[in-house]
Amino acid sequence: MTIPIISVCELYTRFGDVWVHKNLSLDIEPGEMVSLVGGSGSGKTTLLRQIIGLLTPTRGDIRLFGEPLCGGGAGRERKLRQRFGVLFQQGALFSAFNVYDNIAFPLRELKTLDEDMIHDLVQLKLAMVELLPRHGQLMPAELSGGMIKRVALARALALEPELLLLDEPTSGLDPDRSDSFVRLVRSLGEELGLTVVLVTHDLDTLAALSTKVAVLADQRILAYDTLDAIIRIDHPFIRNFFLSERSTRALQTA
Repeated sequence: MTIPIISVCELYTRFGDVWVHKNLSLDIEPGEMVSLVGGSGSGKTTLLRQIIGLLTPTRGDIRLFGEPLCGGGAGRERKLRQRFGVLFQQGALFSAFNVYDNIAFPLRELKTLDEDMIHDLVQLKLAMVELLPRHGQLMPAELSGGMIKRVALARALALEPELLLLDEPTSGLDPDRSDSFVRLVRSLGEELGLTVVLVTHDLDTLAALSTKVAVLADQRILAYDTLDAIIRIDHPFIRNFFLSERSTRALQTA
């Protein structure tokens, strides 16, 4: 039996008196490209942060690759975290580091690679995201929005992860740069055999990338299926999100 890459079981999340998640469960199998959608304040980014260990749920169980993210010693946790990469919404690049050093950062943290090997790997990652060696000397403040996304993606892929998590990956990009970035993520996902999970509200991105869609509504995963199956479900959020006139036009052109 295949072990899910991500397994969330009976998750509850409360901030003060407000319940964000109640009895939320979700299993994501290897090789899937999953879009997580939900209304504003539904807890999409909160769930993503819990999956990578930045937030702790009130109760419930989260496992990556069949293992709990926390516990078992620092060495086990570190090895597990090296198996996934994250691209945050605004890129989260280190503003004091140039592009090269941003990508090199996780490689240097391993403390097992010499600088010649790190140099070769950084150049490889730049090429993977369709950037040139000269771009490595640029500072984050000198980058366009599309380049920031590409550098952040290169850094997320630096340790050759099996799982890639993206928070609003096309937010702030114009349509051409958005389409280009989506094509890049899709091609890298297929080429590298990645499992990809993205939080998005953009229907073009969702339709172009997703093998499955997870709908977060009513404090739980309301539905998890292909896009074609999801849009047939009769629920207010699904009708408003997927079946409005604007949404229908986007899905027809995707």
